Amino acid sequence: MNQEQEKIYNKLMSKYDFNEKQKKQIIIGIEKQLNVIIYAKSEFDWLQMEQIKHGLEQGLDVSCYATTAFNWKQMQEIRLGLEDGLDISAYAKPEYSVYQMKEIRLNLWSINKQISDHNC
Repeated sequence: MNQEQEKIYNKLMSKYDFNEKQKKQIIIGIEKQLNVIIYAKSEFDWLQMEQIKHGLEQGLDVSCYATTAFNWKQMQEIRLGLEDGLDISAYAKPEYSVYQMKEIRLNLWSINKQISDHNC
């Protein structure tokens, strides 16, 4: 890490009490020049942080799932839908289980594929 990155890291470490796995996600994000402020919060476990980090790496709008209302598997389903360009509003709801989210996401993907195949 360069001096500026260390400054950001140290500021975050003084603000929150992170475990080692959370710290690792923050370091990776800082080194990749991501906006770690979005996920560098003690209320996110490291797996949630990782899903938000992956979304940021892909240039996705993570604001729709960067909340503790979702567990990391739900976050992953939302992120995968965003990566595929799907309208995630149909399933990005905390009351849906991971399995429900996945089924809706795969159905949306299938419909989008069929539509795009017919538009050729």
